[in-house]
Amino acid sequence: MNKTVGNRIKKLRTKRKITLKDLSLLSDLSVGFLSQLERGMTSIAIDDLEKLSQIFDVDISFFFTHAANEKSYVMKSYERRVSPIARGNSIQYYLSKVIEDKQLLPRLIELLPGQKNAALEKEHEHEGEEFIYVLEGILTLVVDGVKTDLYPEYTAHYLTSSPHNWINNTNKTVKFITVNTPNFLIDADGELFYKNPNKEIKE
Repeated sequence: MNKTVGNRIKKLRTKRKITLKDLSLLSDLSVGFLSQLERGMTSIAIDDLEKLSQIFDVDISFFFTHAANEKSYVMKSYERRVSPIARGNSIQYYLSKVIEDKQLLPRLIELLPGQKNAALEKEHEHEGEEFIYVLEGILTLVVDGVKTDLYPEYTAHYLTSSPHNWINNTNKTVKFITVNTPNFLIDADGELFYKNPNKEIKE
């Protein structure tokens, strides 16, 4: 367990481009202790781990949940988290326990009747690819100005550099799975966009 916690601390630290010396100054923990912690050679007190979670801007459960469970790549249905970026027109669930260090972003989306994606009034574009699998309802997909109705079990796969949007033109909620790459919730510094309200999320 110590090694897993240490690995996650090191991964966060290197992604944020924080040196051991800088982390030592921020946390009041010695460089030697932090080095041993990252190598799984020592354990850390809960109050010190809480301090590190605040520095990295993650919940302390980020360290415990995945360290205690070797199968952290498996998510049970009751473990789904609601995405904090969801607007009033949709409910979005993460389909992965850990999204902070992944290139793929899988989500289950419930798009309410008569709504467009993310309250956008026109098609948008960004780097990457998107895959869609419709579970329930009829989803209208717009790519390069062309509208296509996707029925249950229909799929779509396209480059998101093309202007695109999702629309629910029906009176029933549409449920579908979407997978994006790269993970647009992670910025160039490895930080979650929704942790910083001043950063724009291009979905």
